[in-house]
Amino acid sequence: MTDVFENYLSSIGGLSAEEITFAEKFFKPISLKKGDFFIREDEPCRYIGFVASGSVKAYATDKEGRENITCFKFENEFATSFPEFMAQEKSRRSIRAIEDSIIYKISYLDYQYLLGQLAALNEVIKLVMEQEYIQKERYMLNYNNKSAVDKYLHVLSSEPILVQRVTTQDLASYLGLTQRSLTRAKGQIHRPSIL
Repeated sequence: MTDVFENYLSSIGGLSAEEITFAEKFFKPISLKKGDFFIREDEPCRYIGFVASGSVKAYATDKEGRENITCFKFENEFATSFPEFMAQEKSRRSIRAIEDSIIYKISYLDYQYLLGQLAALNEVIKLVMEQEYIQKERYMLNYNNKSAVDKYLHVLSSEPILVQRVTTQDLASYLGLTQRSLTRAKGQIHRPSIL
């Protein structure tokens, strides 16, 4: 298994080297090309994935077929539709690669087995769930009911990785803007000041 995943588990603490080696055996690597699906909306949510390289977006599709992006996941983050994974239901959103990616996935049955074998892994899962909650809260606080300029300024200061690695179209969807509004906001921010 990749050193990236091993380093991630080591950095969290609580797991011995033997436990990390044991846990790694249950995560299977898959390669996704840009545009490939990890999870499809309306299909059973069978896996949690650890993003070792690349990135993915999570989104639901509206009645008009537009993607409403809810988050992006990059290296050293877990990706799944957590409520549906835990309940083993159909996913309410898709997770799709926005760059060529390597993801280490674990099935629900292996996940349950592993939790039963490694009590310390519960702390890892707790941390992942807390990070998910914090990410959703920050999103609500920073991107709801704000102007396009304020949203883009926040991205520049707090989430610059999005500007560097996400297309304007995807970033606009994530911010709840049209692509045109986002482009206009960028222009207002980056316009040279005239003396």
